[in-house]
Amino acid sequence: MAFDQAYYERFYLDPRTAVTTRAETQARARLIAACMRYLDIPVRSILDAGCGTGSLRGPLLGAFRRAKYVGLDASDYLCARYGWRCGSIEEFRPRRRFDLIVCYDVFQYMDDARARRGIENLSRLCRGALYFGALTEEDWKHNCNRTATDRTPWVRPGSWYRRQLRRGFVSLGCGMWVRHDANVALWDLDKA
Repeated sequence: MAFDQAYYERFYLDPRTAVTTRAETQARARLIAACMRYLDIPVRSILDAGCGTGSLRGPLLGAFRRAKYVGLDASDYLCARYGWRCGSIEEFRPRRRFDLIVCYDVFQYMDDARARRGIENLSRLCRGALYFGALTEEDWKHNCNRTATDRTPWVRPGSWYRRQLRRGFVSLGCGMWVRHDANVALWDLDKA
């Protein structure tokens, strides 16, 4: 898959064929911010892994005004255009860990070995919470708009992701995961 200008113009920049809307992006940012506040996790650093055009940057920095934002993407085109860090989540090794990591619509583009390494690295890089999403087999069958979504060879069952993520995180639902060792009191029924 070529993550070039044509790809991003079709799936992100053209409102007629975009995979998400501005309203959906803003709602996602409000959900993430509300969960972080509910958990009482201070957010001073954000990693947006697979940040694409950076649509969450503004809303997240608006919610967490003192946070530093790092956009990471594998697309040379986007990194040149927006100034993101160029690289893949399974190989990214910064000097510090992040209070909040956002990573969605990335892992369906990775084979199983890369995806496992990427999830292990998310756990290593995160000291607070993770917002995670990926197109699953169930989503492909029942939820997504197939005309605005590209099917990849690595669309997996949701159970595969849950099994991998549970090694380092506890699920809260709605895509939110908290590190096992985060200094957070999780009520039993908050866990998914």
